[in-house]
Amino acid sequence: MILESKIRPIEWAGNHVKLLDQTLLPYEQKIVCITKYQEMATAIKDMIVRGAPAIGVSGAFGVSLGAKSLINITDKNEFLKKLEEIGESLKSTRPTAVNLAWAVDKQLELAQEQILRSAQDDRVFIDEIIKKLEENAIKILNDDIEINQRMGEHGTKIVPKGATILTHCNAGALATAGYGTALGVVRSAFARDNTIQVFADETRPRQQGARLTTWELVEDNIPVTLITDGMCGYFMKKGMIDLVIVGADRIASNGDAANKIGTYTVALVAKAHNIPFYVAAPHSTIDMSIKSGDEIPIEERSREEVTHINGKTICAEGVNIINPAFDVTPAEYITGIITETGIYKPSELNGLF
Repeated sequence: MILESKIRPIEWAGNHVKLLDQTLLPYEQKIVCITKYQEMATAIKDMIVRGAPAIGVSGAFGVSLGAKSLINITDKNEFLKKLEEIGESLKSTRPTAVNLAWAVDKQLELAQEQILRSAQDDRVFIDEIIKKLEENAIKILNDDIEINQRMGEHGTKIVPKGATILTHCNAGALATAGYGTALGVVRSAFARDNTIQVFADETRPRQQGARLTTWELVEDNIPVTLITDGMCGYFMKKGMIDLVIVGADRIASNGDAANKIGTYTVALVAKAHNIPFYVAAPHSTIDMSIKSGDEIPIEERSREEVTHINGKTICAEGVNIINPAFDVTPAEYITGIITETGIYKPSELNGLF
């Protein structure tokens, strides 16, 4: 069963992209119109749009918008070279989430294939490739929703009746094209059993759990309780958490999974209390080119994310700050990985590709 979400963080409006500005939630719902690839790169970097699948979709549209900026180029090879430069600029905005590079590369591969196949003159070709890149970006968006819905259906198999699910960060409609990975499982499970509820970690330092996960679950009438990051062990020990489901930004071939900072801690505590710990992510998040999580690049973000909350300083001036955006949970702490084709043990990923 599918429980549709009303939330659409990314929409194609014919000649521009509409993004729901996630930096302003839950205080304000503002739509940002993106007309240039440079604007898309800034939106990804500044986390106006965030979540691995969502920035993948956004990256695909970024390439499409970038292609339109090259409309006056008449040479195929020059067009492709410039488009590849645009793709690299988009990929560099957030290095950890592999979905961004995956979607951008899909667009670049499409452009390369069209060049090899084309017998037309350069002008006709460039008009055609711009059209095809737009169509493919729309397809990537629609496919993401369908993939997450299938993932949600598979995930219902591991959710007990009346379960309380703990999640960390936001892996919901806001982090995708509109359904969710971890919260997609929650939505599908809740459609079958409305006694299911969620405990959401606040997720410092950007508070995606507090600001985003609680907001979208309230919007969709799914019961949610907000707790601080340090409280998960307390509730696990009291027997109030049945399982953990989180998203991922990149999964190595051995099953190690990078997700928002603090996820590794949750996995350790879950292991100590014999609580199942699942990762929900599409195949596009699995990076078979790397052997383990040690090879996943970890994005470092600004000190102000740690030193300030809602624009106000919370610590002594001059204190040293280290702010990694992600950590890596080793495969040994992961019960299973929920994908659009089924649920797999980390050791089974090699058989998927």
